[in-house]
Amino acid sequence: MSATISINNREIGRGCPVYIIAELSANHNQSFERAVELVRVAKECGADAVKIQTYHPDGITIDCDNEHFKIKQGTVWDGKTLYRLYEEAYTPWEWQPKLKLEAERLGLDLFSSPFHFEAVDFLEDMQVPAYKIASFELVDIPLLEKVAATGKPVIASTGMATEEEIRLAVDTLRDLGTTQIALLKCTSAYPASPQSMNLRTLAELKNRFDVPVGLSDHSMGLEAPVVAVALGASIIEKHLTLARSDGGPDSSFSLEPQEFAAMVSSVRLAEQVLGESKFGPSEADEKNRAFRRSLFAVRDIAAGEIFTAENVRSIRPGFGLEPRHYAKILGRVATEAIQRGTPLEWRHVVES
Repeated sequence: MSATISINNREIGRGCPVYIIAELSANHNQSFERAVELVRVAKECGADAVKIQTYHPDGITIDCDNEHFKIKQGTVWDGKTLYRLYEEAYTPWEWQPKLKLEAERLGLDLFSSPFHFEAVDFLEDMQVPAYKIASFELVDIPLLEKVAATGKPVIASTGMATEEEIRLAVDTLRDLGTTQIALLKCTSAYPASPQSMNLRTLAELKNRFDVPVGLSDHSMGLEAPVVAVALGASIIEKHLTLARSDGGPDSSFSLEPQEFAAMVSSVRLAEQVLGESKFGPSEADEKNRAFRRSLFAVRDIAAGEIFTAENVRSIRPGFGLEPRHYAKILGRVATEAIQRGTPLEWRHVVES
């Protein structure tokens, strides 16, 4: 399969700049003005794309408060029912085309995670350039089939999925004609602890599924995205909020603008540090080659005199013959008088 995917004619994957996604999620706190401000801040922070979520609470669950529907898994949402959480967190659909226009005006991509069939139809009407599959939806094969039918690129979070579940999801998409797939390593904990992240899995995802890989990061630090890039991540997704103190369902594990900008800066620096696989001096090295060792006359040498360990040494700087020629020089004869401190050249040596 392809080593890259393309979203709005931007290549993402091997050899391309890391694609950074600002996840807005529920951090708009039901304010359209705040949602617009988040899009603008994402641009200012250096993101390449913003992602939203498209669902109605009734499309994900039912309004029921029995024990099955109460959140009690040790999350930041414990005590709520699923329906109340999604009612609080959803992004009003009438906002979404407007947010897309604002993103496009700023030069950002905007796409979404659909959570049911109606959401996919709505997003197709919006003409989103790609789809994101949330980690909890990776096992919803009918939803994957619906998304695959659009022919759009798909970025999928793997979350708690087993290798077999990831394989089924990827095969489902590919069998229905989706040729552009990326997989994100993701720990479905909010926030995610460092020891739960297992970023070495990135290499396995890339090798086993032959797709671009990345990180959907729910940790609170800036380190995980940088480590992920070093391990081959081509995509970084991170939640963005205007201020954690404003509250909201996702605020506690979201980055504030200055933190998000610092993350982007760190990722871009990591890309520069990684560079490319290359032997030999870099441009920065070239001017320091003079400080290498080379063969010099360390005493005055008369014409016809034999080169010895007493009159020739390997020393700095590097203007003479390379030290690997030292054994070849010893015992041979000087063609001319050589002053102490002269870098040796082959012209100084009588041919044997």
